[in-house]
Amino acid sequence: MSPAQIEEILNLSVEERIQLVEAIWDSIADRPESLPVTEAQRRELDHRLSEHLSDPGAARPWPEVRESLKRKK
Repeated sequence: MSPAQIEEILNLSVEERIQLVEAIWDSIADRPESLPVTEAQRRELDHRLSEHLSDPGAARPWPEVRESLKRKK
């Protein structure tokens, strides 16, 4: 990306820049397989999956976790 293109983006309104960021993020989310995953991250994911499969009842639903975090504030 050229400095002129960056300057043009920075001259957009905040709302337009947010829309641009959302469009970029959506384009990344549409191809999650293209995101690099390190070996350490892969091991951690495998570990978490193994833990979950060995005791699925230990998991807590997101709304419950969110409420718990809100109460701690």
